[in-house]
Amino acid sequence: MSLPTGVYRADQVGSLLRPKGLLEAREQAAEGKLSREQLREVEDKYVTYVVNKQLETGLRAITDGEFRRTWFHVDFLRHLAGVELRGTMQSTHISVGGTMPPRLVVVDKIGHPKPIQVDDLKYLNSQIAASGVKATAKVCIPSPTMVHFRNTRETIDEKAYPTLEPFFEDLARVYQEELDDLYKAGCRFVQLDDTNFAYLCDSKMRSEAEQRHGDANALTRQYAALVNAAISKRPADMTIGVHLCRGNHRSQWFAQGGYEPVAEVLFKDLNVDAYFLEFDDARSGDFSPLRFLPEHKVVVLGVMTSKKPDLEDKADIIKRLNEAASFCPKGLKQLCLSHQCGFSSTSEGNDLTEDEQWAKLKLMVDIAKEVWGEDLSI
Repeated sequence: MSLPTGVYRADQVGSLLRPKGLLEAREQAAEGKLSREQLREVEDKYVTYVVNKQLETGLRAITDGEFRRTWFHVDFLRHLAGVELRGTMQSTHISVGGTMPPRLVVVDKIGHPKPIQVDDLKYLNSQIAASGVKATAKVCIPSPTMVHFRNTRETIDEKAYPTLEPFFEDLARVYQEELDDLYKAGCRFVQLDDTNFAYLCDSKMRSEAEQRHGDANALTRQYAALVNAAISKRPADMTIGVHLCRGNHRSQWFAQGGYEPVAEVLFKDLNVDAYFLEFDDARSGDFSPLRFLPEHKVVVLGVMTSKKPDLEDKADIIKRLNEAASFCPKGLKQLCLSHQCGFSSTSEGNDLTEDEQWAKLKLMVDIAKEVWGEDLSI
């Protein structure tokens, strides 16, 4: 079977460690010492650097490293009309340094007043084109479930939404509009970053979600319907992937538990082309949920870790790929290789150096070529 457009045998989730100069510039901008235009110039310089670095490493699914973001989700969702940042969110687990993510609340009707990622995409595409290397620009945006999961009836304005059905309809519509804008700007691959399907596999988080939203099985189906509605108008040649994350902040995870509680809905009902799944340690569970994978879909298997600097053992990774393949209808043909998550889901990044990050990515490319051959696009 052929891979969907933009998916490669050696792939990545998307975020990469921010260079020191970029972090310093963003801090200066936050302090009012750099204008938005000046910051954009600095970001452009570092995006150019990271595009070329990815290409040199052998990657062909190319991102901007999320270099223009502080949080993987907030910096997108805050641009939706009707969504505001208010305080911080209480998490099931306290992160390293006591960091708590901003709380996103719905204060009015949700809207999409202008494209959010188009300018970033255009610059990314220009740098790939300038390299002369055949590769695909990958746009990563948070899943629409991220607007709902942590909220309650009290944090979704009742004047705007007396009932939640119109809320979900509006949420799907704004994603349809953003995907349309991205497609017209040349995007052919979008990855939805979703923590919530994975959080519904953690017994404690699942229980807390039921206190907010009712039956967790019904919520899983509701989220699948939401994502399906959000991507329902995409053109046939736009690939949609979904990344399921159990948390990734400064090398810390937040949820545990295998995919079994959501697996059947995830694989059979969710109308995406590719799944980027976390399998880097025992807390991720075994590979048996892959038995629900339909023959026409692929899984990018995150059996390598972005949380630790140590290089994985090549033989062990190949062994795990083959173990996973035994559950897939078409075996290794339906699998690709990646790390379980990005290297910097927030601007602080995980606990390793840039050199260690690139070494891990190079090893991943080498392993993929040994398993599937030199052409990572087939």
